[in-house]
Amino acid sequence: MPRPVWKGHISFGLVNVPVVLYATERRAEQGFKLIDSRNAARVRYERVNEETGEEVPWDQIVKGFEFEEGQYVLLSKEELENASAEMTKAIEIEQFVDREEIGIRYFDRPYLIAPTGKSEKGYVLLREAISGAEKAGLARVVIRARQYLAALVVEGDALILELLRYADELQAIDDFELPGSDLREYKVTKKEIELASKLIEGMSGEWDPAQFKDEYRNAIDKMIQKKIKSGQTEAITDIDADEPKSAPASVNFMEMLKKSVAGATKKGSPKPRTSRRTAPRKRVAKKKQAG
Repeated sequence: MPRPVWKGHISFGLVNVPVVLYATERRAEQGFKLIDSRNAARVRYERVNEETGEEVPWDQIVKGFEFEEGQYVLLSKEELENASAEMTKAIEIEQFVDREEIGIRYFDRPYLIAPTGKSEKGYVLLREAISGAEKAGLARVVIRARQYLAALVVEGDALILELLRYADELQAIDDFELPGSDLREYKVTKKEIELASKLIEGMSGEWDPAQFKDEYRNAIDKMIQKKIKSGQTEAITDIDADEPKSAPASVNFMEMLKKSVAGATKKGSPKPRTSRRTAPRKRVAKKKQAG
């Protein structure tokens, strides 16, 4: 069982539901270290006191706010967590919005919410109400001395807290020079759009995340094992990278779309395996695939 990263309660009007928060990300890292290629020695980063030159133990490191040059206000982990017990121990729902209205660019990191103590009834009540309304509850939560905007949503039998990016953390789309909606300006025809739509239909299938693997990481693993078996663990080989294939200067989109549609039709629509465990409830709206 994973360890909780946060304990507190969800505040829903006058209802409080005690909960714990679990991280749901599992990043598959390959454990690379920084190595000096001249003698294959490990390159280390050390926490060094700039005055004494001595290494500082983790348990002696605190956060400091510089209010004047070289003058700091020191704050311990406990002081940061207790700066406002009300904010650090609560997920207070402030508003409900349609889940699909939240642009995909705002979603940052998911956490799973589980009931604690005897809060199962309140948990189920909140879950069913949010699921039935197909809404997302907007809330603020403090995790590790930082306040986040978050969306409380339902996936299957679980309440999920999706940390969101604040609006000022995202570059506005209007700041970029993008093609407009005048199809004639870009010589895009309705027939080309119809063919592209058919291609999308031919490539469509059911969402099954288990069918997707990190192929690049697997290729790196194979290369590592090959070097271990050959005994050339410290040899660095100069490899001439293949030039990426570039698209021709002039593309006949209509012809390419026709060939692509024909290929997708011949191949048939993919039919990934459906997992009851991972399949979300049908009544829960999917995230909108647009910023």
